[in-house]
Amino acid sequence: MDADSAAAGRGPDIQGYYDPATGTISYLVTDPASGHCAIIDPVLDYEPGAGRIATLGLTRLIEAVRREGLTLIWILETHAHADHLSGAHRLQQALGGQTVIGEHISAVQEYFAGALNLGPELAIDGRQFDRLVADRERLELGALNIDVLHTPGHTPACVSYLIGDAVFVGDTLFMPDYGTARADFPGGDAHQLFRSIRRILALPRSTRVFVGHDYPPGGRAPAWESTVGEQRDANRHAHDGIDEAAFVAWRLQRDAELAAPRLLWPSLQVNIRAGQLPAVEDNGTRYLKIPLSGDL
Repeated sequence: MDADSAAAGRGPDIQGYYDPATGTISYLVTDPASGHCAIIDPVLDYEPGAGRIATLGLTRLIEAVRREGLTLIWILETHAHADHLSGAHRLQQALGGQTVIGEHISAVQEYFAGALNLGPELAIDGRQFDRLVADRERLELGALNIDVLHTPGHTPACVSYLIGDAVFVGDTLFMPDYGTARADFPGGDAHQLFRSIRRILALPRSTRVFVGHDYPPGGRAPAWESTVGEQRDANRHAHDGIDEAAFVAWRLQRDAELAAPRLLWPSLQVNIRAGQLPAVEDNGTRYLKIPLSGDL
């Protein structure tokens, strides 16, 4: 893939939808020539105290697609998220389209199927998704191309999507004043994360960078768009001049201080199923499992 030519063409129309409960940004990405669109990292609302599912965020996306007369082609996941439940399945029920994730999702499924003792009820070959994509694979979105970049480190299955002059990086990079993702999840690796970041930052400086989350420091308003040039100049963890050894040492120290994400277990057991909730049990209720640890 020629990164310069990929980023030089006309870019897609992009709308970001910020979810304040999880700091997640979902994206509606449209080819203006055809009206074909993709949605990246949709969120299913979940209130853990009550175990309540809602679709407020998804409704905004669905209404936008219908209002603008768009055709949903792809539902793109950058990875199996640990901080929100995926709305991919509900979105597909409403609008169609195919669910997509990186081909290494099987490694994530295998780990969490064991950790949650899911047994044979969960296939660990990625079949829950309509399409598994490999590094440098290309999907079509009307007159635009979606180029897949395997960008592991946060998880082994992370991918970024390069669409015209825009790259959607999931949790690999955040806004420059916030920095980069943690690398201590199962299969995560700080060395890989650094190399994935440098791969993204090797794109042309004008390439628009859209992040998967924003946790605004200092009280600023939520933001989700920067450029490769801005990231190279100002990302607090990974700007030009920071080498791999320094990044890895800092990342390992920082990750050791972080608590587990609040929605880790609910999120993963839904997201490795492509957003499908666990099956209804014989009493008519669905359940999410939470493994216990500590002084038992």
